This record gives sequence, C-alpha cells and structure tokens, in this order.
Amino acid sequence: MSYNCLFTVLTDAALVDETLDHAIAMAAAHNAHLDVLCLGVDRSQTGYYYAGASAVVLQETITRAQEDADAIDAKVRHRLGNEDILWASEKGVCQLADMGRHVALRARFSDLAILPQPYGENRGAELEPATESALFDGKTPALIVPAGGKPNAAPKRVLVAWNESVEALSAVRAALPILTAADEVHVAIIDPPTHGPTRSDPGGMLSQYLARHGVKVEIDVLSKTLPRVSDILMRHAEDMDADLMVMGAYGHSRFREAIFGGATRSMLEHATIPVLMAH
Repeated sequence: MSYNCLFTVLTDAALVDETLDHAIAMAAAHNAHLDVLCLGVDRSQTGYYYAGASAVVLQETITRAQEDADAIDAKVRHRLGNEDILWASEKGVCQLADMGRHVALRARFSDLAILPQPYGENRGAELEPATESALFDGKTPALIVPAGGKPNAAPKRVLVAWNESVEALSAVRAALPILTAADEVHVAIIDPPTHGPTRSDPGGMLSQYLARHGVKVEIDVLSKTLPRVSDILMRHAEDMDADLMVMGAYGHSRFREAIFGGATRSMLEHATIPVLMAH
C-alpha cells in the first residue's frame, strides 16, 4: 500500500506555501500525483437568494472570489512548476455554503488529503468545512498540517491515539504506509477499560495487527491526569518527540464537539505537529 494520489484544496494565498511544503514532500517521498484545487470563496453569500439583494453587489462578490482563485492558482503553478513531481491544478469559484460539495468530489478520488490547520489566527471560515468535507463526505483520510510546522514525509516517531473506535482503526489503516517505515510507533491508550475482552491486554490486537505489517510498535498506557484527552496526547507526543500523530476524527458528532469540545476539535486547534485523521 502506498499513497499514489494526493489532494489539497487552497482558499487563501497566504497559506499556499506552508501547505504545499508538506504536499510536495509527501508527493516526492511516495512518487505520488498531487492534485490542487484553488478555490475563490464567496464568503458573503449563504447559498440562496434573499429579497433586496443587489445584482451589482452579488456580481462584485463573485468577481472578488474569481480574483482570489486566479491569485492562488498563479502562486501554485509558479511554485509547482519548479518541483520535480507529478501535479495538476484547477481553479474555481464557489459560495461558502456550497464549497463542501466541490471539495468532497475531488477528495474521494485521492488516497490522502493534505490540509492546513482549520482553526487559529488568520484562518478563514472556509477551512473548517473544507476539512470536514474531505473527512466525512469524501471519506478520505486527511493530514492536517500546523502553522509553521516543518514538512516530514518520513516521520521516524509516530504516536497513535487508540480508543478501540472504528474511527481510530480507520486512521491506523490509512497511515500504514507511514507506520511501516517509521522507527518507532507508540500506541497510546488512556485509562483502558477495566471490564471487557481487552482488559488484560489493552491494545494487544492492534499491536498484533501492526506487527504483522512489519511495524515496530510499543503500547503506552497513560493515566488521565489532565482534564482533556487532547492535552494528554499532546504532552505524550512532546515527551517522545513525536513527528506525527495518528487518530480517529469525530468519534462524537461534529455539533457536540463544536459546542462542548472534544479531542478532534482540540487537536485541530492546538496541535503543533502534523495529525493524520480519518473518520
């Protein structure tokens, strides 16, 4: 298994270089084809016509979005034209409420989406639906790259967040090309259940599965010493000097995580290393 088809969507010219740094590194390491979607997003419209809307204003917002798409596409082509990888770039314009459909259509025909961190300073509102569309509607694993993070297409130390969920197993399977090449893979289990079939051997079945793929795996059982699971995982990632984290995305509903918080939401906001997620 390898990553032959990579995908990224860019909606902000300021995020082109840092996102492409990671995408280019992955494409070169796996000899993969990189598809780039350059979107100009009309953030002023909700996706429907409202009474009293001025045709001039509507046209102005579309024109501005088209200019954004042209600027992003020009920057992407200039950057990728100097790289020794296979790539293609297309541009388009969409309204914020409709962008998920365009992202999902292209993401589902790729092995891995490489996307900028959707939350944080100077991050547009369109980054959140782009990420969620790839994960949910595109059914595609996503490598979320943090602001200022250095690209590392061959991480040596990987932390796997394991809670026996379907989402976590999907992320592990999606990360196999990376896990098999890593020097160390630590499976982190926080407060394993005291009852159930795996109580005497937490993470044992996953460890066996990974070992059969040639992964050098260790099990790390952690106590919940901090209020949030994400804080424990990030502290453990720091302690082991991890290059990458692998975890399931949105085990709870997106609405619940948006209101009450959750490991996925926290990681998308605060992670300082790349995170490979799958739903």
